[in-house]
Amino acid sequence: MTVLLDRDGPVAVITLNRPEKLNAWTAEMRERLIALLCEAGADPEVGAVVLTGAGRAFCAGQDLGETATIDPDDHAASDAWIDGFDRLYRAVLDLDKPVVAAVNGVAAGSGFQYALLADLRIGHPGVRMGQPEVLSGIPSITGIWAMWNILGRARTTEFALTGRLVYGAEAERLGLLTRLVGDGDVLAEAVRQAKELSALPPGAVALTKGRLRELESQALAEAVDAAKKVHAAAYASGEPQREMNRFLRGRAR
Repeated sequence: MTVLLDRDGPVAVITLNRPEKLNAWTAEMRERLIALLCEAGADPEVGAVVLTGAGRAFCAGQDLGETATIDPDDHAASDAWIDGFDRLYRAVLDLDKPVVAAVNGVAAGSGFQYALLADLRIGHPGVRMGQPEVLSGIPSITGIWAMWNILGRARTTEFALTGRLVYGAEAERLGLLTRLVGDGDVLAEAVRQAKELSALPPGAVALTKGRLRELESQALAEAVDAAKKVHAAAYASGEPQREMNRFLRGRAR
């Protein structure tokens, strides 16, 4: 299975399990992830959720082999692809239970955005995080939304336009990571933190998370609408397809 669900006491541990591809996801993976998030949210025995990835990556973002085939004239397919991310992001935000990301390696593109949706993020010094979509000719639109409240305008602009990835120490300093631990301790610390959060009064946690969700919901809706328009214009130019195919040819050598 490309997405796994395990339990550690009151904690549901959801793991992206495609390590040979740095857990880069496909639409099928995201659909399973949405289902597991909803399952964890509905389970009265689950008090908190940990998100992580197998191997040396948290999530490298979208599998470019899938998006390189997008037909620029098929607006319905392009919109459906963006709507899939909207549903995934809302599946995390809609959880009334605490969410901790165990960022065990690279978190890039939409995988980086996914990590930022967690309430807390535990990583190690070797982690690399960022928004490199522009390097593949893809505008970073929902990425701007995900980064804005953490980084502010100046840093969000820098990340969106340069595509650079930062290591763990800088990520912690910028607020992208909540805490740094040793390389082999990330998942254990995330689970420990999740267990601690799961012991808090659940009503107060749910109401607090509900208010946080209210503050982000409209901005996400606006970002998704903007992403549909901007991505349609980008793909119509052919630039993303050219850049992604160049990347895939280079990787195949």
